[in-house]
Formats: sequence, structure tokens, C-alpha cells
Amino acid sequence: MTTIMGSTGAAAAAEEASNSRPFIVAARTGFAVSGVLHILIGVIAVGLAFGKNQEADQGGAMAQLATQPAGFILLWFGAAACAALALWQLSEVVFGYRHAAKKTKAMKKLSAAGQGIVFLALALAFASFAVGNGRDSGKSTSNTTAEIYKVPFGPGLLVVIGLVIGIVGVVFVVRGAMASFKRQLNLPASAALRKISMVLGVVGYVAKGVALFLVGLLFVISTLESRPRESTGLDGALKAVRDQPYGPYLLTLIGVGLACYGLYLMLKARFVRM
Repeated sequence: MTTIMGSTGAAAAAEEASNSRPFIVAARTGFAVSGVLHILIGVIAVGLAFGKNQEADQGGAMAQLATQPAGFILLWFGAAACAALALWQLSEVVFGYRHAAKKTKAMKKLSAAGQGIVFLALALAFASFAVGNGRDSGKSTSNTTAEIYKVPFGPGLLVVIGLVIGIVGVVFVVRGAMASFKRQLNLPASAALRKISMVLGVVGYVAKGVALFLVGLLFVISTLESRPRESTGLDGALKAVRDQPYGPYLLTLIGVGLACYGLYLMLKARFVRM
């Protein structure tokens, strides 16, 4: 009985901590940090379209942050904010959505778990760059896919990974086109700010979805053609777009869209329901 009461008390304390104002503020900051990364990736993508040769993914964005004045502090701040948001998302898996319908509760918890893992990975990446161990994301993805390809059923697994990423991309596009993301927000009272939020959300979600779909497509094509090392993640997908007819124009649109998604995430940090 004492053990049960102790476990219940610990769970209650954990839930209370996850709903505390300082923790919520720190978690909200994680969205803003992710927004900054997307803006930087968007700027790098536009630079690629105009002939620059940079790494257009989160690794490239973090590398740029590292070169800024007080870059060390910025990186650790990003790590802390993303870790807080990851913990909040994972706490929602345990404590959240109690009053949600049974049909949607499982999906909401699964989505929260997925986002928690994504932001935890971001936190670890920030910390890695902060201690000077930042890696080229494209090369890391390429090496990982090549190793997976060698194991039994590896090619099939890579195809599945590519399809999952592509489907997530389609979900983003649909969410943007239907503006269903607004359900997550307590929209501001200002009509102008509401309109800005909606425009940035629609454009940003569609661009993010297109980028994810291209990443998934690159996984599938490179695997089916037995060239797994060409799966270099977002950087490889964007550079593949650049090399197509009218590619620089398409890449510019995607880059601007990703920057819009970053701005939307910064607004989401303030207006998201938590």
C-alpha cells in the first residue's frame, strides 16, 4: 500500500511539474528555437538556388549559429529549450488527452510521442554542436542508410522509412491546405495578426510537407536503384531539386516557404494551446 501511495504521489508531482508555468514557458521556447532553425534552413535553401554551396538542413543551420557571437550560449540555449519541449510532449503521452474521444486519443498520444522524440533529437544535436562534435547531417544520413542497406531486409526497411517520411509530408501539405493547424492555436485577438498567422501557417505547412515528401522520395529512389549513399536527407533532397529544370525557382519557393514555417513556429510558441 505504501508503495502504491508513493507511486501515485510521484505521478501527481510529475504531472504538476509538467504543468508549471516555468516549464511551460521553457517548452514554448522550444517551438521558437525550431522556428529559428527553419528560417536559417530556408535562407540557406535560397542561397543554394543562387549558386551558394551550403548544407541545407538542421546541421547547416546549427553550424551557422555556432559561428555567431555567443554561439556557444545560443547552442546550449537551443538544447535546453528543445529538451524542455521534448519532455513536455512526452508528459502529454502519460498525462494528456484524458478527455479526448477514444478514437482520437491514441493518435494524439502517438503524435505527442513522435514530436517528443524529434525535439529530443534536436536537443542532442544542439548539445553536440555546443561541445564541438557537430556533424555533417547529410553525410551522417548517407552513412546510416548505407549501413542499414547491408543488413538483412535493410532495403525493405529503407523503403518503408522513405514511404513513412513521404506520408508525413503529404499530411503536412493537407494540414496546410485545409488550415487545420489552427486548432492547435489560441488565435490572437488582433485580426491582422490572425491573418498573418494563417498565411504563414498555410504556406509553411505546405512547404515543409513538400520538403519532407522529397526526402522520402529520395530514400525510396536511392534504395530501389541500389545507391543508398545518395540518401542524404533534406540537404540532398533540396540539392536534387536545384539540379532539375527550373530547379532554382522551385528551390527558392521551397526556401521561402520553410522560412514562413519558421516564422509560424515562432508565433506558435506564443499562441499554441498547452
